[in-house]
Amino acid sequence: MGQPKRTHTCGELRAENEGKRVRLMGWVHRHRDQGGLVFFDLRDRYGLTQVTLNAETVESDVMSRAHSLRSEFVVAIEGMVQLRPGETKNISMPTGEIEVFADGLEILNESEVLPFVLDGHTDASEDLRLEYRFLDLRTPELQAVLALRHRICQAARRFLDSRLFLEIETPLLVRPTPEGARDFLVPSRIHPGSFYALPQSPQLYKQMLMVSGFDRYFQIAKCLRDEDMRADRQPEFSQIDIEMSFVDEEDIYELCEGMMAAIVRDATGEELDIPIPRLTYHDAMNRFGSDKPDVRFPLEIVDLSEAVEGSEFKVFAGALEAGGAVKALCVPSEHGLSRREIDELEALAKKNGAKGIARTKVGEDALEGGIAKFLSADEQARIIAATGGTAGANLLIIAGRWSLVCKSLGAVRLELGKRFFTLDPDELRFLWVTDFTLVEEDPDTGQIVPSHHIFTMPKPEDLPLLDSDPLRVHGQLYDLVLNGVELGSGSVRVHIRKLQEKILGLIGIGAEEADRRFGFLLRALEYGAPPHGGIALGLERIVMLLAGRSAIRDTIAFPKTTRAASLMDGSPAPVAENDLKGLHLEMRKETHD
Repeated sequence: MGQPKRTHTCGELRAENEGKRVRLMGWVHRHRDQGGLVFFDLRDRYGLTQVTLNAETVESDVMSRAHSLRSEFVVAIEGMVQLRPGETKNISMPTGEIEVFADGLEILNESEVLPFVLDGHTDASEDLRLEYRFLDLRTPELQAVLALRHRICQAARRFLDSRLFLEIETPLLVRPTPEGARDFLVPSRIHPGSFYALPQSPQLYKQMLMVSGFDRYFQIAKCLRDEDMRADRQPEFSQIDIEMSFVDEEDIYELCEGMMAAIVRDATGEELDIPIPRLTYHDAMNRFGSDKPDVRFPLEIVDLSEAVEGSEFKVFAGALEAGGAVKALCVPSEHGLSRREIDELEALAKKNGAKGIARTKVGEDALEGGIAKFLSADEQARIIAATGGTAGANLLIIAGRWSLVCKSLGAVRLELGKRFFTLDPDELRFLWVTDFTLVEEDPDTGQIVPSHHIFTMPKPEDLPLLDSDPLRVHGQLYDLVLNGVELGSGSVRVHIRKLQEKILGLIGIGAEEADRRFGFLLRALEYGAPPHGGIALGLERIVMLLAGRSAIRDTIAFPKTTRAASLMDGSPAPVAENDLKGLHLEMRKETHD
């Protein structure tokens, strides 16, 4: 066969190609040797084609090679497309109406015995699959996810290009700045003792571009953060990063909704209903116990503070006297909860900061069991009215600090959603969460910290409160949420130096420290910085949800483990002593007392 080139891919041939002579290349997917007949499915990323070799019509050396085939051998075949007999057609395969009767076969490369099977379900551990990621990526499932990622990127690029955005790259070696997580640091050989940081986001640089007059910027930006891993985190990830000048929040909502509609259309063929609903942060926490609520199921948190006001039950009274809240989840009787299940839910609530769950049940005319004995008949009636509970419903009540009550009940609500409701991954429930406070008080230290990030413009009507009551100041902040996952976060930025310095001062960053950390940004704001704002959307999270996956590692070609290691290439790895010396570094041996 010499050096054959493909005439078609393995997913391309159909009945109309009958009688055509073709050359295909790919991997042996399944192999069946019946002596005089050899069948195998040839696979590439486009699909599968059945190949048949018959000893009666094929030269002996070709048949000998066919008998030697094993899974994942790379081969080239040449032959004639024929229709399969009626009873052998495979309607589940796009190419299932045809097969290629090959008279030529060349083995381009052999394969060792696989560490795990690639065909269908595998019991291989995740670590083994990550060690052999180059094999795992051959599976059609992961190839489909990465193909979806490509389509999403292209859809975003086409949409933003149509809106006159420029794609501009920002640096990967930057000055270390605090952005909420630890920086990955890169030592400088030329400047001994100095370090670059890998960017946690392009935040400051996209603001520089606005100052520079590039009024519409975007980038599919690589971001790197040294933080603990979880299902929707990786140490390196990508975001669709957007910044615009001379805009307000409404402009950013409209742009982002249009882009997400284009992405959903290209990725799924479905049309996204826009405008996307909005919910303030306060309402989201009160109703769902989360600033990224999953609204695919109807269970909501109910505020009982007014219903139990004046109660002599110490748990409720103490919470309300301290300025806290009393809230409940009403679990309908059709979702009956056993004592064991309620104990499990209480353990989850405690894990999220609650002291416990006050439990009771709705009877025919009053509450039954649990805390019912501590409540008056009037209190019981008001609780039943507030929750809308009918006979048999379980009431799970938590009292305490408002934020703690919301968070802990939110965790319980999510668990109940998984247990009792059908959470269809194909149902896309987008939501804007808005009106976050600009800063908040750290409950452990009492210090004022930014709610999101420190470059956010306050709401104009709240500017007078910056000096008198900063905790009541709301920022021009917004998050885009899909099915309980935060897809992205953004804000209108501060574009005036004095205001930026005042906000930095609120969180304890004085003038000298501000100049050391953010001097180049503050200097830029003095030279005609325009009003501007933007948003950053997590690319992997978008792909994960639109692909129906549960972890972003499935959307990344070469992800890290939960310990931020790459098992395939063995990184991170030790560095030779001479290389360290060249960077003016020395390893300090760890000592143990």
